[in-house]
Amino acid sequence: MKKDVLIGAALGIVLFLAAIGANVLPLVLVLALAGALVFLARGQGAPFLRPDAPFVGATVVPDFSFDHIGGQEHAKRELKEALEFLRHPEQAQRYGIRPIKGILLYGPPGTGKTLLAKAAAAYTDSVFVAASGSDFIQMYVGVGAQRVRELFRQVRVLAKTHRKTSGIIFIDEIDAIGGKREGGLNREYDQTLNQLLTEMDGLKADENPRILVIAATNRLDMLDPALLRPGRFDRHIAVPLPDRRAREAILRLHTRNKPLADDVDLAQLAKDTFGFSGAQLESVANEAAIYALREGSATITRAHFAKAVDKVMMGEVLDREASREEKERVAVHEMGHALVSEALRPGSVAQVALAPRGQALGYVRQTPPDDRYLYTRSQLEARIMVALAGAVAEELEFGEFSTGARGDFDQVQEMVRQIIDHGLSDLGLIDRETADKAALQREHEAIVRRLWARTRQLLEERRDALRRGAQILLDEEWLDGERLRTLLPSHSPRNMVS
Repeated sequence: MKKDVLIGAALGIVLFLAAIGANVLPLVLVLALAGALVFLARGQGAPFLRPDAPFVGATVVPDFSFDHIGGQEHAKRELKEALEFLRHPEQAQRYGIRPIKGILLYGPPGTGKTLLAKAAAAYTDSVFVAASGSDFIQMYVGVGAQRVRELFRQVRVLAKTHRKTSGIIFIDEIDAIGGKREGGLNREYDQTLNQLLTEMDGLKADENPRILVIAATNRLDMLDPALLRPGRFDRHIAVPLPDRRAREAILRLHTRNKPLADDVDLAQLAKDTFGFSGAQLESVANEAAIYALREGSATITRAHFAKAVDKVMMGEVLDREASREEKERVAVHEMGHALVSEALRPGSVAQVALAPRGQALGYVRQTPPDDRYLYTRSQLEARIMVALAGAVAEELEFGEFSTGARGDFDQVQEMVRQIIDHGLSDLGLIDRETADKAALQREHEAIVRRLWARTRQLLEERRDALRRGAQILLDEEWLDGERLRTLLPSHSPRNMVS
């Protein structure tokens, strides 16, 4: 009604001025510009700018439970414990426990943080509204803060509409608005963060519906301390990469509706996928099924899973064609990696391939040992030798190595730094910031020279296997671990990596 009155008044003024002969063009332009600004600021025709636009993740109660999540047992236990206060608030009141207002899930991408939030809503029979931190970053001042207010209002309305006593707000990538604030700067997302803190401070134990905020981030270190203090996000729950048993559980979940061949060993596949996230494991199962469909196979075989693991790790095989000389060099390079890996840890090579994937012209896929998070000096040195072996093999056969070793050298540099920084070198415990730079450089070079010489000796002892394996790669472009081991001498050195 007010809007109609204002529009009518503006038209009346324009007509009156025109009737008395005044130049109304500037006034018309000003009114048109003002109308356009109001139109945009209110988000008409651009719903993503409207503070009252519904969030796309609004649902009643997700049809998703903790049983649908493989692994992450520790995170699920901690989360369930925190959710009990939402399910049984009377128990918290009896013991005088302050209700939990927020739960922060942190960990690498693809580990299931969003799935945990959905399962939490189902576990507590709560309405669920999801948003991303980027949803609140707007070019107009104050719109982000308005959207935060609207988010809390929407979850309350949704809960009352569906007669639920609680609601869960999930904010993914909260670091987009919850990053550390810089003194003296009044940025738009500082206002958004301030509004979020205000809303969380206003949550009461006895309000109906009760609201719990669950947020997720990959960068806990970037968040503002005000967001992390008790009374806001009270629980910080780590959601790490899955271990071997968790990977097997995830693979079983994602293959339960797929026709697996008898040669598929999910326990071995879980061992072969060390460092994979839950999202990557889902992709492995999906890509293996696609390979089987592409070949017209009735079942998904071990070979299909091997191809899928390679694709997820390194990307699809490219059509890039290398020259004969480059192929020979790459074949020798990859055989160098494989032979040194077998020398230091027998049975470690799953396959060697002469096929371009991503930035690599060839690759060696190793069967990793049991999940390991700590390394000794000898274990790190063994890994350095495997990384150096490609360039050393090239030097043995061609007299010099190529630029193809750049990625290997980056890995070597990082592992040598680990040896020095963790006090495993001859320098002992040091502080890199205060240590003599020349001494650090000498130690770094000494480690690389010594391991280069040891790697060269290992390959010289296996020169015949190096050449025969490289020829097989040139002819067939693929060599599995079992066939590779038939090329080696009958005796094997002791296992250098425990």
